[in-house]
Amino acid sequence: MTATFFRGFSSVVIAGALCSFSLQPAAAQVHPVQAQAQASPRGPEAIADVIDQVIDSVVLISTQQNIGRDAGDDQPQVPDLSPDVPLDQFFDDFFKRQQGGEPLQRQLGEGSGFVIDAGGTIVTNFHVVDGSDRVEVVFNDGTKLPAQVVGRDKEIDIAVLKVKPVQPLKPVAFGDPEILRVGEWVLAMGNPFGIGLSATSGIVSGRNRDMRTGKYDNFIQTDASINKGNSGGPLFNLSGEVVGVNTAILSPTGGSVGIGFAVPTSTFRPVVAQLLEFGEARRGYIGVRIQDVPEEVAKRIAMKGLQGALIADTVDKGPAAAAGIRKGDVIISFDGKPVPTSRTLQRLVADAGIDREAEVTIWRDGKEIKTKVRIGRLEEPQAAALPPKSEDKLNDLPKPTGRVLGLDLAPLDDKARASFAIDPTVESGVVVVAVLPDSPFKALDIGVGDIIQDVDNKKVATPEELDKRIAELKGQGGPSASLFVSNAAGEMRYVRLPLN
Repeated sequence: MTATFFRGFSSVVIAGALCSFSLQPAAAQVHPVQAQAQASPRGPEAIADVIDQVIDSVVLISTQQNIGRDAGDDQPQVPDLSPDVPLDQFFDDFFKRQQGGEPLQRQLGEGSGFVIDAGGTIVTNFHVVDGSDRVEVVFNDGTKLPAQVVGRDKEIDIAVLKVKPVQPLKPVAFGDPEILRVGEWVLAMGNPFGIGLSATSGIVSGRNRDMRTGKYDNFIQTDASINKGNSGGPLFNLSGEVVGVNTAILSPTGGSVGIGFAVPTSTFRPVVAQLLEFGEARRGYIGVRIQDVPEEVAKRIAMKGLQGALIADTVDKGPAAAAGIRKGDVIISFDGKPVPTSRTLQRLVADAGIDREAEVTIWRDGKEIKTKVRIGRLEEPQAAALPPKSEDKLNDLPKPTGRVLGLDLAPLDDKARASFAIDPTVESGVVVVAVLPDSPFKALDIGVGDIIQDVDNKKVATPEELDKRIAELKGQGGPSASLFVSNAAGEMRYVRLPLN
């Protein structure tokens, strides 16, 4: 069975519980070791104290989305989802509407959140409130307040709400997720399956998890039970400080199997501050295309390890190019922080703020070089143009002019650009028109529409030049060739082609 990464926890699921009871005669003897085991609580006793400390800061979030609405129809009564109304009544009403009664007008969802200031600011997940027409926040004392979504960021799945409380609210305190240790106890709170405020405990199972769900993935992994409805709820350390926002689970069933993920406070707090100030996230930008450092590149430039972010290309007239950073450099430190991987650099640049200078350490020609780059603002990418439609798509493809190691190739001319909607930042190279089944390039994930731009830092513009360059390197006895490849959108990477 395949595990699935669940991020949108909006559906209601009711699971039956099996309870067993045993009666023991009063005269029966209990072994001292058994008595000690029965008396020992799971986890630190401090968990109960933490819950008492933070429970008034955790909220339940109810959302409504209008569907099939007709202004001329009478609107149906929305079911009350408070704990006082039996869930079977809610489902009875639901199925009556589905079976030909009054038309269903609203889709209901539930999630969790937490208070970050006394004036009524609340943090939750983007997917909890996405598409909602109405949001309501329910506090531990039963108070219900309408909420306004004042900012949202899909990239890290964070949204900020505002309510107008009668009395000052109790905000959470924030902890430092960077000092969390694997094995440390944490506490997850929220509204699983819509049953009400609940707490689960577990340990930190891992840190800096990249689930490839977004460019800035940096999850805390925990085995504390996280289920549908927990989304947006806080993850506390045993000091009662929020270290993350519970966001997703990895599960073959849709329920918790002990693999849950939280966005760390170090990732979402800068974004929350921007959402409150500007109503949008404003991420940093330095104008580079990057990837992790391949082993053969590290050897060629005399790096001792594979740490850093390899510059595959720089944007013309971008901040990095203006600072003297160029293709082939490796960024090993940014703004005083180490850069172990390319995705680390993405997060550091995004969170660094805009319109300021940051010191960058690069590795070039066997030595470290320091420079300063002025951080710009990352603009939302525009949607790429679609290839032209045709009844016979084969006629739209450029005609191959050569074949190299199972690749049918064509020059990067106007027809190729139009056929594959190739980004104008891709200036030169040869375009892949077809990949034969036995081609060694198939294992390198090179496909139709990709552009091979250079081989071992020498540009190629025709299939003949590519073939000649590979033959040269093979004749020199090298084990592999480093190819610089772009896709149609302009995203670039290095791949290693074995020459034996």
